[in-house]
Amino acid sequence: MDFIKTRFKGLVVYKGKSFRDNRGFFREVFLNKIVKKELPFLSLSYSKKNVLRGLHTQTKNPQGKFISVIKGKIFDVSVDLRKKSPTYGEYFSIILSDKNCKSIYIPPNFAHGFLTLAEENYVLYDNTEYQNKKSEFGIKWNDKDLKIKWPIKKPTLSKKDKKNKNFKDFR
Repeated sequence: MDFIKTRFKGLVVYKGKSFRDNRGFFREVFLNKIVKKELPFLSLSYSKKNVLRGLHTQTKNPQGKFISVIKGKIFDVSVDLRKKSPTYGEYFSIILSDKNCKSIYIPPNFAHGFLTLAEENYVLYDNTEYQNKKSEFGIKWNDKDLKIKWPIKKPTLSKKDKKNKNFKDFR
């Protein structure tokens, strides 16, 4: 497993290995000796094409997240919410898919979201903290201050994500 550091402190892209033959494939998704994080809370989501989930964070017990696509392809976005960070309010985006075998570790105090690009998308989230519904905070996917260049104009959103707040409300 190889890794690529980004200009965002602690945000790292991982390139797993996939071994394919006529039977199918075997893929390395996570190696603790490389990622070096305790990830006690594992989640899986399924989404159809053009679904946008996010941007989500927790204000108390913020979660670090290791994100992998088991099947499909997503446009993944992380927004730095660490107020003393030189990249505060900036975003990082990447395409993650079952084909490119890339995963990403997003440190705590980032908002996270993604847009699904394939017909079927299975996304695995491995988290450093348990989900805390009382401290959930959502930022609008198309917030004008963040200027995220999403590859879609009208995604499918959940009722909850339609009520997300502006970035300036988080500040």
